[in-house]
Amino acid sequence: MIRRVASILACVAALSACAPPLPKGVSASDLEAALDDKVGDLNTCVLIAKAGSGDLVYRYGTHVACGTAWPTCLGTSLTTADAQLAPVSRSRSASNLSCLTKPDGSRSVAWATGAVEGHADLVFVAVMEGTTTPPGMVVAEHLASAFRSAGF
Repeated sequence: MIRRVASILACVAALSACAPPLPKGVSASDLEAALDDKVGDLNTCVLIAKAGSGDLVYRYGTHVACGTAWPTCLGTSLTTADAQLAPVSRSRSASNLSCLTKPDGSRSVAWATGAVEGHADLVFVAVMEGTTTPPGMVVAEHLASAFRSAGF
């Protein structure tokens, strides 16, 4: 059992070492604190990746939050933040969408995607879902503020 845990930890460490780094002057702890302050929620996912390749640079939120399928707010299809990372990294296009996730209007989802301001080589995908989720445009504004606070 100990060998298995050690093997898993070694694999995680090796894979983490292969991930592209955050820009110089931006620490993961500062970014996490800024995101906690500006958009933090259990159902929030923020992914930052290299534009073009989609190589993940930073993940905020659990794999559950990033892997849960939510309405795209463009028709009836569902998608995840993880699934949106590749197309956004290629297009680099900004999008701010929001829509209901419950027919009774009690819950909604907001999506914000685009290039990280001041870093044309980085893109982000963010999704937030809940009872008090702000519109996608507001989520994008909060993200921009968090990125600036973290040193982007």
